[in-house]
Amino acid sequence: MASKPKLGYLGLGLMGSQMTKRLIKTGYQVTGFDPDPDKMSAAAANGVIAAASPAEVARASDIVQACVINTPALTEAIFGPDGIVEGGGADKIFVDHSTTIADKTRQLAARLKGETGMGWVDAPVSGGPPAAETGELAIMVGGNDDDVIRVQPVLDTLGHNTHMGALGTGQVTKMVNQVLVLNNFTLLAEAVTLAKNAGIDPAKVPKALKGGYADSPMFRRFFPRMIERDFDPAGYARQVLKDLDMVVDLAQQTNTPVPMSSQSTALYRVLIAKGHSELDATAILKIYDDQTL
Repeated sequence: MASKPKLGYLGLGLMGSQMTKRLIKTGYQVTGFDPDPDKMSAAAANGVIAAASPAEVARASDIVQACVINTPALTEAIFGPDGIVEGGGADKIFVDHSTTIADKTRQLAARLKGETGMGWVDAPVSGGPPAAETGELAIMVGGNDDDVIRVQPVLDTLGHNTHMGALGTGQVTKMVNQVLVLNNFTLLAEAVTLAKNAGIDPAKVPKALKGGYADSPMFRRFFPRMIERDFDPAGYARQVLKDLDMVVDLAQQTNTPVPMSSQSTALYRVLIAKGHSELDATAILKIYDDQTL
């Protein structure tokens, strides 16, 4: 039986910490790096081998994964000082789980390939930290067939994955996912507020709607959190705004009308301007509640 490839991981925050925990639990060796010392310490306590830089992660690994905040952070991790490019090679492959710009993904991948021979698979995820820990993420995959086949066992460990096509198609699919998910947060907030203002108990709504068209995993998970005003971050409002901005940009490039996403973008921009960038996406409820602005 072939031994498991050695894995590297960049970005050990809300998602990366749970994804590495899952990989280690299933028998993978994981070397990781995050610029935040506290995140490094927490990851090391879960079994991640601490590295001093992305370059050191790349040298120690067959497959290097990343889940970082945005495209500039990804660019820095790969091509900045002590970046992946300094430890990469044609025998290695890079897997990007971040939500990044599709065109930029293709540009960065071509540059990494040209400078190191290293392949690239874009594999953004959905499902949040709970799904990451249990290996039930939805993973949207882009890349050439050989590269995707090579990383398939790792992706299978992390969740349900679909190869959408050539490099960059995973990121485009993630934008479709974000249209469905991020607009839903604003709709849930409207529904909670309407129920409350119209004089019914919002806590009874999930039971009343169970099995109907309004019922969904997202509704069951986040509607009660909004009622309880639980804004402890499983993801950050600032990330929601970043992704919605990317949706709107892609829509402009493809001449696609996205009025709902444009409105949600404006609402999250107000939320963040009020100082709530580090709260959960569910904090969009604050927009509908003057007392909490």
